[in-house]
Amino acid sequence: MRHALTRHPSSASPASTVEAEIVRTPESLALRYTVMGDIEKLAIPELANPTRADELWKHTCFEAFIMPEPGLSYSEFNLSPTGQWAAYHFTGHRRGMSNIAEASDPGVGSRAFGDRFELRATFDLRGLPNLDGAWKVGLSVILEDTSGIRSYWAVRHPENKLDFHHLDCFALQLPSAG
Repeated sequence: MRHALTRHPSSASPASTVEAEIVRTPESLALRYTVMGDIEKLAIPELANPTRADELWKHTCFEAFIMPEPGLSYSEFNLSPTGQWAAYHFTGHRRGMSNIAEASDPGVGSRAFGDRFELRATFDLRGLPNLDGAWKVGLSVILEDTSGIRSYWAVRHPENKLDFHHLDCFALQLPSAG
């Protein structure tokens, strides 16, 4: 299902619309993001280096937050147009962060055409810990423009905060895939 993301009111962007799509199966988590607007004014690097990397959020980055129900622990998946990616587990709000060692390259792919940019990736969920049952999901995007200014997009933003890890951002519900 496709979801519209809204820009945080504290940020501006040459993008006019951002959408995210999430598809869950027992074996995989497929993500697709679409950005529309003045794409030439966005800093979107070329696909180059499909490796695990940290601090992807400092530039254009596409994110998914997964919180199995019930509980407050969650996983974060980050994707860069360069092909770099990250997968983390948290025991609580920004606490107990660790790399998900079992995560493998999600095969980031992207394409730009006209006023659109699309990024897609699929994580293999087999063997990943703590992702059983129904999920609360947060989908978000950080877009950096060519002058280095970032805008922040999410399905839902917490009131008066810019924090994709906040419980209010986990606004979508996905039933168990099993």
